[in-house]
Amino acid sequence: MSTKTKDHEHLGLLSIFYYVLAGITFLTACFPIIHLVAGIGLISGWGAEPGAEEETVMVGWLFASFAGTMILLGWILAFFFFRAGQFLSRRKKHTFCMVMAALACLFVPHGTVLGVLTILVLQRDSVKEMFGVQAPAPPVAD
Repeated sequence: MSTKTKDHEHLGLLSIFYYVLAGITFLTACFPIIHLVAGIGLISGWGAEPGAEEETVMVGWLFASFAGTMILLGWILAFFFFRAGQFLSRRKKHTFCMVMAALACLFVPHGTVLGVLTILVLQRDSVKEMFGVQAPAPPVAD
């Protein structure tokens, strides 16, 4: 098997794995929806005791804002993982793919394996050529 064929196969597999990671990240980010609904319920006065409305509403805003932020950040991250999969399959945006590989390393253990393997594949000179990344010029001797 030639190096080009192996590189194409590896990039294709990495692309698929980033799509899977995006899906898992998206679904995981949906878990705080329970807290978002509870926070909205507290804000609207559901289950509030007489005389404690102000504290209940404040706790509701805390629940809703934190959950909403976590959901939004998770969905954005899932979108970026999805885009990394697209860019890997199209052989575009080498730097973006490297950054997303480093970010994937934070998701232990599967994301770490995926991120490290992606970094190893993207560091190959033959893969850099596929992405159109120019090799740095050799240092000039004095």
